[in-house]
This record gives sequence, structure tokens and C-alpha cells, in this order.
Amino acid sequence: MAWFLGLGITGVVLLALSLVFDGVLDGAFDGALGGALDGWLSLPAVAGFLAMTGFGGAIVTAAVGAGPVVATASGAVCGLGTAWLTFSFSRILMREQTAVTPTGDDLVGTSGRVVTAIPPDGYGEVLLRLGGQPMKFAARGAVPVPRGAEVWVEATASATSVVVRPVDC
Repeated sequence: MAWFLGLGITGVVLLALSLVFDGVLDGAFDGALGGALDGWLSLPAVAGFLAMTGFGGAIVTAAVGAGPVVATASGAVCGLGTAWLTFSFSRILMREQTAVTPTGDDLVGTSGRVVTAIPPDGYGEVLLRLGGQPMKFAARGAVPVPRGAEVWVEATASATSVVVRPVDC
């Protein structure tokens, strides 16, 4: 039983190390057996297999009093199941797509409020929402705009400045 617990603990330690050394075994056997092992020999899958083989064998030994051959076989079945679940879950996570990152061009046509008055020949500040987050941008316009006025974004001059016009009520 001590061997099984040692194998299980080794698997857990290897799983913890996989957080630090991410991807170490991922490319080791690329293309082996026609690509059948791709992903299966990732560090988390191997660590899950080792941990569940050890702990599964220890549980079978303690609960049923089985010998080492039966305990190893049942532990290996548990280990293969865990490796398959780890492999499947990691493939699902790798396919997950995130939303497109908002850019300054997404500001064109949006409205905001003037934080610092915009003079006719210089820059003021406006508060706009980009990706749902309030952000301050330097703003210039063709006409002066007082503080607190609502404005529309006509163009993005740079990553941090916009061209605005006052909203006609």
C-alpha cells in the first residue's frame, strides 16, 4: 500500500510541477504513432494517470484487501479514466474562444461626456465607454464644448485621442 500512496503523491507533485513547467512533454512525442499520442502525453495527463493509479490501487488494497496485481490493474483503469478526462477537458479549454478585443475604432459613433472643457484650438477630455469600461480620452473638436456636455465621437485621432462634436438636442 505504501508503494501505491508513493505513486499517488508523485503524481500530485508532478501535477503541481506541470503548473510551473507547462508544455514540457507536449512536444516530446509529436507525430509518434501517426499522431495518436498527441495530447495524451502532456504533463497534466501523465500526472493524472500516475496519481489515480497510485491512489486507486491504495483504495482497492485497503477496501477490498486485494493483492498487488488486482490493485495495480484497478488503479491503472482509474488512471486511464483520469488521463482521458484530463485530456478531454484540456482540449475543450483550448478550443474556447474569447471575444474580440475592443479597439479605438470601436469608439466611432459612441457618445460620452466632456470632463475637461474642449477649447476651439486645443484638447480637452471626454469620458467614453470602451468594452464596457469607462475611459478618459483626450478630445478635440471644431467648436468649443463646455464641461458636462454630451458629445459624439466622429473619429479616432490616435490610441488616446478622439475627434468629437457636440450632440444637438
